[in-house]
Amino acid sequence: MKRKITRFQAVCFIVLWVVLCFIVLTSAKTIDGPVIMSLLISAALVFIPVYRSFKDNKKNI
Repeated sequence: MKRKITRFQAVCFIVLWVVLCFIVLTSAKTIDGPVIMSLLISAALVFIPVYRSFKDNKKNI
């Protein structure tokens, strides 16, 4: 059985993702297609598991 993501873990993931995006956007010479696509893919990799975890938690309550 999978372990659920707690709210604290979700907040940590999101804050770390925002910091990473800030670093990438401020250090990039130009903001072009590959930079935007990598940020969108990373957003999906962060927010989909967080959303699914909270959706599953609501079903169990």
